Amino acid sequence: MRHRNGGFKLGRNTSHRRALLRNLVTSIILNDRVHTTITKAKATRPIVEKMITLGKNGSVHSRRQALAYLMTPESVDRLFKIVAPRYSTRPGGYSRIVRTGVRKGDASEMAFIELLGAEQELSEKAAKRSEARAKRQEELQKQLEERGPGEQPDPSAEN
Repeated sequence: MRHRNGGFKLGRNTSHRRALLRNLVTSIILNDRVHTTITKAKATRPIVEKMITLGKNGSVHSRRQALAYLMTPESVDRLFKIVAPRYSTRPGGYSRIVRTGVRKGDASEMAFIELLGAEQELSEKAAKRSEARAKRQEELQKQLEERGPGEQPDPSAEN
């Protein structure tokens, strides 16, 4: 029986599981949203919320605790300057898990784990990506038009 043995093992040993969760938490704080399996999202959610609570505290000790867990100093800076102030009046529940269907390879249930209130930043990032994609498409079309019909591309000119 597994009485009082809570938590998700995720099919990994302790050090691998800890590294996985640290990477996921760091990515969520840096990017506001991560696409992963539902089980990993459920395991990550309490840790993300604890990190945001540390960020709301704002003390030097809290910053050092966050530095000990998060993988990059940039993520700690973002946590304390951008993410935590966003939730200054909210008593908890900083993240949501949105199911997205099954993965094609192994039919594993997938989900987004995202921070609440980050929709505006995420939509701005998506708009920038679509603008860059459109610009690349225009450049490709321009190159194809300059090169006449039937000409072979120059292999040495690639990249």
